[in-house]
Amino acid sequence: MSDFVVLPRWDARLKYNVRMKVQNDVFQSQLCLSHAGILTIVLCALAATPFKEAHAAQSAPHKRSSLVQARAGFVTHLTTNKKTTDPVPTPPAGVLSLVNYPAPLGNFPAYISAPPTTDKRYPAIVWIAGGFDNGIGDTPWTPQEADNDQSASAFREAGIVTMYPSLRGGNNNPGYIESFYGEVEDVLAAAKYLAQQPFVDPKRIYLGGHSTGGTLVLLADESTDLFRAVFSFGPVARASEYDDASLTFDSSNEMENRLRSPISFLDAITSPTYVIEGTADPSNIAAVNELEAANSNPRIHFIPIDDQTHFSELAISTPMVAKWITGDSGPYFRIGAADNTPAQTTAKKVIKKKAKRH
Repeated sequence: MSDFVVLPRWDARLKYNVRMKVQNDVFQSQLCLSHAGILTIVLCALAATPFKEAHAAQSAPHKRSSLVQARAGFVTHLTTNKKTTDPVPTPPAGVLSLVNYPAPLGNFPAYISAPPTTDKRYPAIVWIAGGFDNGIGDTPWTPQEADNDQSASAFREAGIVTMYPSLRGGNNNPGYIESFYGEVEDVLAAAKYLAQQPFVDPKRIYLGGHSTGGTLVLLADESTDLFRAVFSFGPVARASEYDDASLTFDSSNEMENRLRSPISFLDAITSPTYVIEGTADPSNIAAVNELEAANSNPRIHFIPIDDQTHFSELAISTPMVAKWITGDSGPYFRIGAADNTPAQTTAKKVIKKKAKRH
């Protein structure tokens, strides 16, 4: 094994090849309306569960097969020691601050957005970007095009404190890139650090991520009950679905792959969770469909966005999720309670029908 291999910093502007699988016939229904003008209404509806059925689903006991328990005593074997050495760019003053959070392997850099004011506590989200380099760059503040906006700027623009953490092996951090293994611990450490900030409401910590970040988000979700709600954009069901050249473990090893596969531990999720993906090529919608077909956990919702790709759906979904978060103030996560428009009323029927299936 070599000392380490230096990877180029992930460029969020690059539309890398999203691995596609042949869709099977288990996904029979599309809950998303095809008319572009009401996509966001459907998004809101599929997550809006301020009903007795939804509350029962959240509070009902659910069988757990903990990812943490499954990983206990297991030591991952990396096939190569990869890391990135790119320095962390200085963010623009007043927009983001560069901080260091205590991760298991050391203090890792992260960006945190400025709160709207300092006289109250705000909801906050940990955002995990796509790519395989575990680093952070200038994407959060660089202007993005609507068809590929991976900045997650919609959250901080809505007044949500947003944290972008680097992970092990990224930005010359200690350790090596473990491809969805030890990074789970880094994500949880970042969330705990965020919850300790004086301008953050520790009871309203959310988690979100796109693409590989969406996959990592689900694995973190399967390892904790820390988050108020979790949003996974365009994940895969198993880490082995990514190209082997991008991974640092033997994807043919059954245990190595299982412990990196969200599909294996869906029943461990206790936070309200929303898996979102565009249906147009390129897309991971086949993987999302497989996750939905395997799921029996009423806390997990799957939201396909018609006529949008793996990248373009972010311009629709992140502002809507930001609206969900800013409107979330009850004892447990819920969306759309005050929206009684005809379209929302119709969409509520979809949610009730879904809740009855559980």
